[in-house]
Amino acid sequence: MIEMALNLFGVLGLWLAIEYCLKHQTTESLDDASLIPFADDPEVARRVELATGKTVKAVAPEEAKPGWGNLEV
Repeated sequence: MIEMALNLFGVLGLWLAIEYCLKHQTTESLDDASLIPFADDPEVARRVELATGKTVKAVAPEEAKPGWGNLEV
């Protein structure tokens, strides 16, 4: 019986912690966060935009500086 009460308190504590962490988030900020994995690849970002209709704030990949080649290890 005590184990069930401890499990219930654990689940309740987890739920309250998640609610507290997400309290100040807006729908827009959560949508932006869900699109972050696609932001570094412009081609994939374009496909995600076409599929979802949401705008992905993509950044161009970093260009190699002159004189700095790619090293193969």
